[in-house]
Amino acid sequence: MHTKQSNLSFYGLGIAPKLLEMLDLMKFTTPMPIQYKAIPVAIEGKDVIGIAQTGTGKTLAFAIPMIQRLAQRQGRGLVLVPTRELAIQVDETYKKIEHAFGIKSVVLIGGDPIHQQMQALRKDPRVIIATPGRLIDHLRQRNIDLRDIIILVLDEADRMLDMGFQPQIEQILRFLPGPSQRQTMLFSATIPQEIVKIAASHMKLPVSVEIAPSGTAAEHVTQEVFIVRRDSKKTLLAKLLYQYRGTVLIFSRTKIGARKMTRMVRDLGHRVAEIHSDRSLVQRREALEGFKSGKYRILVATDIAARGIDVKGIELVINYDLPEDADNYVHRIGRTARAGHEGHAISFAEPNQGNDVRSIEKLIRIKLPISVHPELPKERFVENEKIFDRHNRRRGIRYHSGYQRKAQQR
Repeated sequence: MHTKQSNLSFYGLGIAPKLLEMLDLMKFTTPMPIQYKAIPVAIEGKDVIGIAQTGTGKTLAFAIPMIQRLAQRQGRGLVLVPTRELAIQVDETYKKIEHAFGIKSVVLIGGDPIHQQMQALRKDPRVIIATPGRLIDHLRQRNIDLRDIIILVLDEADRMLDMGFQPQIEQILRFLPGPSQRQTMLFSATIPQEIVKIAASHMKLPVSVEIAPSGTAAEHVTQEVFIVRRDSKKTLLAKLLYQYRGTVLIFSRTKIGARKMTRMVRDLGHRVAEIHSDRSLVQRREALEGFKSGKYRILVATDIAARGIDVKGIELVINYDLPEDADNYVHRIGRTARAGHEGHAISFAEPNQGNDVRSIEKLIRIKLPISVHPELPKERFVENEKIFDRHNRRRGIRYHSGYQRKAQQR
């Protein structure tokens, strides 16, 4: 936790004594800012739009109010998330606090046998955590009735309301009570204004709880960019994986690229696993658990993992490919420097990707420093840096500070 937040406490936020006991048992004594601001508002039953950097405790900010309000009244809660990994992660948080009131949750995600989920639904869980596609499957088969939902949460709300998921969300909302009959909460690190407008039509007088402006990067993550030709990216990656000895998360833009990169990293002698949509749920769970436990030092992922990996102590995030959407950059690098810890993010930009970098800089309101690796030909980087654009050239280039720091430590 942040030391500068040490004067804050969960006491006085309106949290029930039983839940305070659970938080004490979990050694949660100091609330994160989003928790401190959102929990009292949500406990009152108000609609909430919560914006805070990744890794700042947003799940507890809606889980605590939901569990407490469900303990006080009839009805159920629904949490919609964009990925299977995030659904499992959210459920892990709920499991830590829900038994204080005898409340049970169920996870409805693709990849799990649907008949097992049907059996779990027959036990009448009070909290449903689901991805939109699988929830719609259950609705079509009439396995579930959502007319008693009194609390709805859209986690990673920008993804849930973008053009990809919005039709599914609209379909699900037709099975729920209207906005005036339920509490609705939206949480994310990035919520563009157009998403806010869409959300407002599904909410009643929402209270905006903004810890940091939308798009703000995690507080303790340092960032740098290498301008590198495509045929030199593998060489640069190999050198970085040798220099950084901690856990490393590498992002690829495509699942084909992720597969190729995993083979390449394995051939370099590293313990590596992969997560993308072509992997089964069992394979994805094994990869993530292996990464958490140290079985794999390196995890290669597509953006499916940018919002679903909560692993402590990731030293380095590498954007081997820049994301298609600048918002995803914030979520990617937010996998490191979580919960007040420090972390580092390195991005590879090809010479023709100046506009992509500028889009990221505009979103995060930071100029990304350009680095040169001392073990690769300087001329190649200087040439690329000049091609990149005049805007970047004025900022100059520097030798890879992370490498120098590591070298001094050795």
